[in-house]
Amino acid sequence: MTTTMGMDHKQANDFETDRDLVRSLVRDVPDFPHPPVVFKDIAGICAAPEGMSAAIRALAHIVAPMGKIDLVAGLEARGFIFGAPLAIALGAGFVPIRKAGKLPPPVLHASYELEYGTAELEVRDGLIAPGARVLLLADVLATGGTASAGVDLLRRAEADVVGMAFLLEVAELGGRAALPDLPTVVLLS
Repeated sequence: MTTTMGMDHKQANDFETDRDLVRSLVRDVPDFPHPPVVFKDIAGICAAPEGMSAAIRALAHIVAPMGKIDLVAGLEARGFIFGAPLAIALGAGFVPIRKAGKLPPPVLHASYELEYGTAELEVRDGLIAPGARVLLLADVLATGGTASAGVDLLRRAEADVVGMAFLLEVAELGGRAALPDLPTVVLLS
């Protein structure tokens, strides 16, 4: 849940304006890729320079209470779109968390369950300094499985995972219940 606590009136208005703009650029696509899924199409945010800027400002705002962040770890693939510019806005580095087989060795692996099988995430071994303060970023919080695997992977890399941030949440899928006990912020729910 997002909040405007601790902001002056102008900051709160700017945040609300940014969030409303981002919300207006997300398109729901019913029954894609199959019924009853409602796909959240974020292409409108990316195609509009003011939308992308608003999304990054608003994400930076909601993660600010987590303190200094050394690295933003973006989950493949749409987490890359927002993770790299968010890292720049925060004065942090960016680390991609990829699907299996996309990175050269050495890599660390984490497996997670899907409704139809298992999948695996990877991060380059040695890329994250032990104790680095890392924010995990993904576009959508749905069932929570991918984000949980991402946190597991970062912890095995000896990162200090300070929290998780999501552009939007599909609350009816109950993903928060599957997440580790970490500060979690969502821009749109």
